[in-house]
Amino acid sequence: QVQLVESGGGLVQAGGSLRLSCAASGHTFTFSSYAMGWFRQAPGKEREFVGIAWSIGSTYYADSVKGRFTISRDNAKNTMYLQMSSLKPEDTAVYLCAAGLQASVVLAPRNQNKYDYWGQGTQVTVSA
Repeated sequence: QVQLVESGGGLVQAGGSLRLSCAASGHTFTFSSYAMGWFRQAPGKEREFVGIAWSIGSTYYADSVKGRFTISRDNAKNTMYLQMSSLKPEDTAVYLCAAGLQASVVLAPRNQNKYDYWGQGTQVTVSA
């Protein structure tokens, strides 16, 4: 069974920074074979794509976070990170990580249905 566990959320003032982690585990889960994505969902809104780290480590971001957020991954530790800087109140949301096979995700990384595994999420609240 594959588990994704997010951590690092919290309350921060606008302009501040937070670093989220997503730790993956599972007997048959080969972390390095999966594209790892971050999504977020604010109250009353649909879940939206934040960014993705491909299996080789290259990244792709939503326009709303480009230049402020950085995704990285450590395949040796089965962990992905989301470094968030210059946070805005509109970044307030539950942040979720997801894993999908590279071949499935590559043509549509924003499509949630392409991901096989999801974490439970961690709350990020940015105060004005």
